[in-house]
Amino acid sequence: MATTERTSAAAFDVGIDDRLPVGQLAMLGLQHVFGMTGMFVFPGLLGRSFNLTPDRIAYLYGMTFVVCGVITVLQSVWLLRLPVVQGTYAGNFAALLAVGHMQSATQNEGLGAAYGSFFVASLIWCVLSVPIRRFSFIGLFARFLRAPIISGIIVMLTIIQVANVALPNWIGVPSSPGFPMVNIFAGAVGVAVLIVATVWGGRYLRRGAILLGLAAGTLCYAALRPISFRLVTSAPLLVTPQWFPFGYSVRPELVVVFLLVLIPAGMGSMAMYEMVAQWGNQNLTAERMSQGILAVAIGSVLAGIVGGFSTIVYPDNMGMLRTTRVGSRYSTLAAGLILIGLGACVKFDMLLVLVPQAVVSAAATLLFGLVFMHGVQMLSTVQWDDRQFVSGGLALLVGLGGLFVSPEVLQTMPLVARLLVQQPVISGGLTLVLLHSLLCPAHSARQMAQISSEIPHSRIPLPGKQR
Repeated sequence: MATTERTSAAAFDVGIDDRLPVGQLAMLGLQHVFGMTGMFVFPGLLGRSFNLTPDRIAYLYGMTFVVCGVITVLQSVWLLRLPVVQGTYAGNFAALLAVGHMQSATQNEGLGAAYGSFFVASLIWCVLSVPIRRFSFIGLFARFLRAPIISGIIVMLTIIQVANVALPNWIGVPSSPGFPMVNIFAGAVGVAVLIVATVWGGRYLRRGAILLGLAAGTLCYAALRPISFRLVTSAPLLVTPQWFPFGYSVRPELVVVFLLVLIPAGMGSMAMYEMVAQWGNQNLTAERMSQGILAVAIGSVLAGIVGGFSTIVYPDNMGMLRTTRVGSRYSTLAAGLILIGLGACVKFDMLLVLVPQAVVSAAATLLFGLVFMHGVQMLSTVQWDDRQFVSGGLALLVGLGGLFVSPEVLQTMPLVARLLVQQPVISGGLTLVLLHSLLCPAHSARQMAQISSEIPHSRIPLPGKQR
């Protein structure tokens, strides 16, 4: 236990249950909001791909902020009770985009079928995650994640899956303003300020490192490429939630697709829960982890109704916990409340979007790297043998290799198989869990014994204590 306590003390200066002054909470909350890269990208990309009107795109932004805020509040103070921020999930964005365009009807009918099927899948996922007598279907996955090889590799696969919104968006595309030199230079300035504040800034300056980096990068960008405020002045003041704004229809095969999309998000989130609990030396029971996934499922149901995205724990926000060394769950509560406020005020949404994407993505590149290396650190506790090498090696290559399957081959596959191949956490994660169960029978037997004789308040062992 002494080793675990030293790890926790090194990770956080402010503990998970510690409170902070309101001013510091507001600063940390805003910092978390600026780290949620996908929120500033996915709604606009989805709306423009379907040629939606500007007010519809603004609506997507508003609902995305609100849904993420509601789930983050649930995770921080009521269900999971850990400092995690739930942001838009890239896999769900890709599924909505692909499914919507695969329909031969009009754009609204295509999105109606996508969101209707997503809603039904979310309801099923919600039922599976409800703890009944301190047990749930999701609890089975929670027990598998006790093995450090599974937790570590799923963390790494999660970063691999979202890495395409980091460096590529930092550089930009030829048609984007500032490509390439302004984007690269402004992002580099932001990263440099972030590193300096994190490494040499001391305890308090470190807490504002992300905001300082984003501010420095934005000022640098604006000095070379003036930023227009036209979007802010022309945007409406408030957004009104609507029930199924794109229509509603359900197709069973699409429900299966979205279930396959929700599974890796749950697995990736559980790996992050395990990681942050280890940082804060928290007792993370299977019941508590199931409650965290229940909050995600509730948010997915809400997203299906009003028009949003399912969520996953954002790796860059987990990176912020390490860079700031503030593990207080009240800081993520502040982030959730800010997100709800921003979602209600479209003008403020647009003001945040004015932060250049290159600067946000540059910071995400650094923060993603921090979390990826923690996955590597988790793997350092594994007692490697041939079975572990086979399980981990094949899972990593299956997950990573799916990203390089040619478009011609993908076009020959059914939609379900295509999404399975292109989601590293699905393909690699399921491969890993299956192989680890088959090739490491001693560990699997201990897990099954725990399943059959579960004690309500039993602890989930920390990865560093696995044998």
